[in-house]
Amino acid sequence: MPALFNNHSAIVTGAGQGIGYEIARQLALQGTAVILNDIDETLAQQAAAAIVKDGGVCHAMGGDSADISFIESMVQKAVSLYGHLSFAVCNAGITLYGSFLSYPVNDFERVMNVNLRGSFFLAQAAAKQFIQQNSGGSILFMSSVTGHQGINNLAAYSMTKAALEMLAKNLVVELSPHQITVNALAPGATITERTMEYDDYVKVWSRITPMGRPASVHDIANAALFLLSPASRHITGQSLVVDGGWTSVSPLPPDK
Repeated sequence: MPALFNNHSAIVTGAGQGIGYEIARQLALQGTAVILNDIDETLAQQAAAAIVKDGGVCHAMGGDSADISFIESMVQKAVSLYGHLSFAVCNAGITLYGSFLSYPVNDFERVMNVNLRGSFFLAQAAAKQFIQQNSGGSILFMSSVTGHQGINNLAAYSMTKAALEMLAKNLVVELSPHQITVNALAPGATITERTMEYDDYVKVWSRITPMGRPASVHDIANAALFLLSPASRHITGQSLVVDGGWTSVSPLPPDK
């Protein structure tokens, strides 16, 4: 596996912890030099330091992944540090629950800004760099099973995830001639620092997931690395669901 990722570089947003961190860590430990972003600069620095301690090459960049100038600075930093850019993992996202009938405008705009604006323009900036390098490259959007199945109080979040999957499909038209693959990964219930804040999370999702447990971050990172690797170079415009079979049956967790 390491030979697939040696001499590459990547940007991974929203990677201070959880799924993003594990993707960044696995890429780094398998030979990719990583720009690790999180809006929490301290968290980004701690995460990058942990990866470096384990033997990976990783540089932290704390900042807003939806800010256009900051997006451009991440691409520039990857090129200045590592000479080129190979992968862009558009992982940063926020979830703000709320009833559709009373959902606040400010919450709507925050979810759209981070989940869509940030992902769209990181993909654009990365694609421009890939084309300039004449190297090809891979873009990965982080979707969700909520982009496939309706869940109460997640209308705004869910629409962003479905939109990212359509964006991956649409970009095939413009980016395939440049040997750039664009895919989406849709995790189901996953054990992270954030989800463990919910009472009985593992118990509830173990009961309603056909495979008998929620995903680990390693499960999701394994799928991400496959979609970024040369092993998937003829796969583009696709959405891969990693959910232990949940979307096949779709039992909902109890409403909180």
